[in-house]
Amino acid sequence: MKKTIFTLLTISILMTSCNTEVNPFSISKHNIGLLTDSTQVKDLQAIYAKDSIVKKIAGDEFLGNVNAILIFEKGGKKLLELSPKEALDSTTTIGSIKILDSRYKTKTGISTLSTFGDIKAKHKISSIENTLRNVVILVNENNTFFTISKEELPGELRFDMSKKIEATNIPDTAKIKYFMVGW
Repeated sequence: MKKTIFTLLTISILMTSCNTEVNPFSISKHNIGLLTDSTQVKDLQAIYAKDSIVKKIAGDEFLGNVNAILIFEKGGKKLLELSPKEALDSTTTIGSIKILDSRYKTKTGISTLSTFGDIKAKHKISSIENTLRNVVILVNENNTFFTISKEELPGELRFDMSKKIEATNIPDTAKIKYFMVGW
């Protein structure tokens, strides 16, 4: 309890001592809006006091599966999906964050409204993974990976998971479905 109050007090002091406000929709290597790579699950209620938090409990926590935490605006719009590093532990930190709202933007201006062409122009692609329904594009700069639906690809690449997909196979106009940041 004391640690939580101390953390919130520290954040408050930092925010009031700086002339610039933290953009609640900015994405950088160590933070996504008000979330940082050291934010604990128990601090989410204070950070998202004006929003709704939904914790999905799948019933298989003892098998090692981590349950997602969904963040919604009060109006019902889904903002983020958080995956804690440990299940059922309020002191654990967030392991990965799925960005669902288009207002969240990286320092390079990439959001869910961006295209594959935007990713190519602003990031160095480290690898492209072929999954069942999506193509996952990994970039090294800030532990981010972008997901594009295979519906955006030419027909011959949509159904064969064994095919190696290259950047040249993905149209520049292919839209981002969502993207994730891992800590």
